[in-house]
Parts: sequence; structure tokens; C-alpha cells
Amino acid sequence: MSEQQRQGSQYYFKYNGNNSGSIIQGEGNYQETNTYASEKKNLNQAAQEIQGLLEQLDNSYLTNTYFEKVKVAEEAIKRIESNPKLYQRVLSALKTGGAQAFEQFLNHPAASFVIGALEDWQKSKGT
Repeated sequence: MSEQQRQGSQYYFKYNGNNSGSIIQGEGNYQETNTYASEKKNLNQAAQEIQGLLEQLDNSYLTNTYFEKVKVAEEAIKRIESNPKLYQRVLSALKTGGAQAFEQFLNHPAASFVIGALEDWQKSKGT
């Protein structure tokens, strides 16, 4: 969590978790938590990388049939697992928003299969 001290303002935001927070009036010192924005940015970046990976795989794989989509998803997961930075970013994003949060970001015929694999990761890796 990144927290920042500020002095002298009359209002501040207190993050309460679960995408909520409070505007609190006060004077003196307070802490501003930027965790939610940072986590959402991480989720967005991981989803963009997965989307880019799926689009890249379009050059090598067809996605017309069920089995072709599964093959693309399988290759995408292999590539995510072989890239330690992306792998950690995806695991962190899963902790933040869960696999279903990726639905709003991914637009590809194989996206539902990738999301299914991410849900499995979430269960098996305890994220």
C-alpha cells in the first residue's frame, strides 16, 4: 500500500476497501491511500498485455472453432507463465479483481477460455 502524508487540508479521502471510501473533514495530518488506483492500474496493464498477446497470436492461429479458441488460450497461458514479470502482474491483478474483472478488458474470441484458465489459477494458486 502506498500512503502519503499531507498537512493542512480540510478534507481528505479515506479508502475503506471494496471500491468505497469516505470524504472526511479535518485539520492537521492525514493519510491519503492510493492503493485502489494503483491496483486498478495494475489490472488494466495486465489485461492490456493479455489482449496484445491474444492479438499477436491471431497471426499464427485461427479462432473460428471451439478447439481453435482453446488452442489460442492454451498458448496465451503458456506465454504468460513463461514471462515472470507478466505472470506476477497477472497474479497480482487476480488478487485485486479476480478473473472476472478481466472480462471488461478482454475483447477476443478466445477471451472466455483465457478467463477460465485465470479462474483456475486463482483457485489453484490461492490468490
